Amino acid sequence: MTSSPNTATAAPETNLVLPRRFHAKVEIRWSDMDVFQHVNHARMVTLLEEARIPWLFDDDKPTASMGRQGCVLVDLHVKYRGQLRHEDTPLDIAMWVKQLRAVDFTIGYEVRANGAAPDSPPAVTATTQLAAFDIETQRLRRLSDTERDYLALWRA
Repeated sequence: MTSSPNTATAAPETNLVLPRRFHAKVEIRWSDMDVFQHVNHARMVTLLEEARIPWLFDDDKPTASMGRQGCVLVDLHVKYRGQLRHEDTPLDIAMWVKQLRAVDFTIGYEVRANGAAPDSPPAVTATTQLAAFDIETQRLRRLSDTERDYLALWRA
């Protein structure tokens, strides 16, 4: 898997300005396919999770503490607008912060096949709401200023 941020820039060969997104390239495994030869729903949810790990939980990220101290999934929505197959690997999963509050934030996702134009319609759109959590007390906690500042950089 590879990942890279993009800043608000014009899409290649267009005048469309794309907002800032974190892009992760995630490989589709054979086990991600279902009997209909496209990516299975449960596996798509796992691919979304794999994409957000380098963006939020790698040790060099200001939000890495959530990976160690706790972060819980509160809500998940996935919409399929097209099929994704094994030959579409690696998927380009673009992510940004749609909403940022005191203890939680909502991530927007757009999933495209390898090589698809960044302004083309995504095959999958999704949102996940995550909340900061204290494992020791088993309670939600407020996002730290450092966490909030980092997440705010990705706010759409």
